Amino acid sequence: MKKTIENKANKTQITDKFWGHYLEVVRDQVIPYQWEALNDRIPGASPSHAIENFKIAAGETEGEYYGMVFQDSDVAKWLEAVAFSLENHKNEELERTADEVIALLGRAQGEDGYLNTYYTVKEPNKRWTNVRDNHELYCAGHLIEAAVAYFKATGKREFLDIMSRYADYIDTVFGPEEEKLKGYPGHQEIELALVKLYEVTNNEKYLNLSKYFIDERGKQPHYFDIEKKNREDERPFWFNNDYAYHQAHQPVREQDNAVGHAVRATYMYTAMADLAAKIGDEELKKASERLWENVTQKQMYVTGGIGSMVFGEAFSFDYDLPNDLSYTETCASIALVFWANRMLNLEANSKYADVMETALYNGTISGMDLDGKKFFYVNPLEVLPEASEKRNDKKHVKAVRQPWFGCACCPPNLARLIASIGHYIYSQKEKELFVHLYMGNETTVEVDGTQVQVIQKTDYPWDGNVSIQINPEKEQVFTLALRIPGWAKGATVKINGEGFDHIPLLKNGYVYINRNWKAEDTVELVFPMVIERIQSNPQVRQNVGKVALQRGPIVYCLEQVDNDENLHGFFLPRDAELTAEFVPDLLDGVVVISGEAERIVEADWNSLYRPVSDQTTPVQIKAVPYYAWCNREPGEMIVWINEKR
Repeated sequence: MKKTIENKANKTQITDKFWGHYLEVVRDQVIPYQWEALNDRIPGASPSHAIENFKIAAGETEGEYYGMVFQDSDVAKWLEAVAFSLENHKNEELERTADEVIALLGRAQGEDGYLNTYYTVKEPNKRWTNVRDNHELYCAGHLIEAAVAYFKATGKREFLDIMSRYADYIDTVFGPEEEKLKGYPGHQEIELALVKLYEVTNNEKYLNLSKYFIDERGKQPHYFDIEKKNREDERPFWFNNDYAYHQAHQPVREQDNAVGHAVRATYMYTAMADLAAKIGDEELKKASERLWENVTQKQMYVTGGIGSMVFGEAFSFDYDLPNDLSYTETCASIALVFWANRMLNLEANSKYADVMETALYNGTISGMDLDGKKFFYVNPLEVLPEASEKRNDKKHVKAVRQPWFGCACCPPNLARLIASIGHYIYSQKEKELFVHLYMGNETTVEVDGTQVQVIQKTDYPWDGNVSIQINPEKEQVFTLALRIPGWAKGATVKINGEGFDHIPLLKNGYVYINRNWKAEDTVELVFPMVIERIQSNPQVRQNVGKVALQRGPIVYCLEQVDNDENLHGFFLPRDAELTAEFVPDLLDGVVVISGEAERIVEADWNSLYRPVSDQTTPVQIKAVPYYAWCNREPGEMIVWINEKR
């Protein structure tokens, strides 16, 4: 039975210097810039035509559909970024623009609820004939996510009603009933979106439809083969003639290894974890845990990047993590954040929050210039500009960020992630409040009927000191569970300036503090920020004999602009002293790691090969945060540095 729609807006206000800056960039630069891009007003950038497609679909202008088959999703992600931005900073003009776009979507919607500009404009008689390739359900999912976010941020129902109508229509098309299609999307996305729609509407139809798409995937006879036969398509599927590309090679509960397109996979894993939590599906939970272990222990870069292979934007095989050929799409790291967040709903375990933090501070925001106007689709861990220019197998690796893309999924995806950062800090389970991330913010939660204000202050990620003030409206007994990051050795916790007489419960990387909380009770955490040298599992063949530098959650890299060319000729002695210093006028303010290293003497080489001669010269190296690379002069970059023992 359909219940009353409830608006539960996020009450977290970000006051953090680091993330506050990113929120400001998204609000003042990225959202307006991307609005211009969606309207084809960026000189020299690839045209989008996305807004124009909706106008054509609504019958307001004449013309032909232009762009990728999933072009609608760019508008959806832009609207979602706007929604989250409005949570943090009210902007009447921006809200009016969003309302106008939403009204346009309503005018483009069919009488039956259908909303997709590609099929409305270009192939109106071929709906649902190729869900394997043509992204109808993917676009629907992104629009649903945007509608839910906009409703929560503004309380306005128009967008939510539009997308509820569309979801209701989709439910008449797909399902187990005899007259319905037994299909599921080629690009997963609607599964997680339907769970969100269920959360705000309490309409179980949407939860059941999400579960149906997950349950049906990979069953035999294979639906993609059925629809392929119906449209008389006899061509083998381009990805090795294997539906592993869509994670449809076997039922999801039987899957152990991450395969295929990395974004499709992690969107699906996110939905699996969501459903496991919502319906108590233990089998789905175990499958999610198996896949998590495979991805994070065997197929994830130190930066939180995933999907190492350009062919199919895909996972390849365990421990295959090349640095210079890596694909590591920005969207894939973003999806990893989504998945980690949902795994935390299944179990409060720091291994999930640690990965979420790694991806947030490294593999996601590396996809955007500091000024928010240029973007990486691919986030490599090693770049030689000449190789990117001249080697065909490295054409995907760009030495500089781009103003926009013909396939523009990443820029608006990153905008919506950054704008929603406040949703990843806390979670709550009955009388337990979990702190997963550390950043300056103020929020209010309700614990057992009592309003509790939480004020967090810190200079994280550059400083490991965190202060959390608890202000209940009246004294209240509850548990505050604080994540101790995996990198934080020797962390300390105090309350009101005093340590503990007895050790609090430490479970799965969280310190559980149960007490009667009073106004202005203050928890102080100290995470020692030491410079760590990170090694790879020796099965990662590309990194044997190399180290990466990490301080706190930040992974570092060497850039040519700081260290000269031929970074591959640098060696970091194991006993070299490394120092950290905050430089306020560099890259919007970062901690720089410096130290003495060695490099091969190149001046006396007069042949291509020679007998071994260990001639090196001392050099000073300077490492900067990986996320901020390529914001100055273009040049070489490496994350993994040769180690000298």
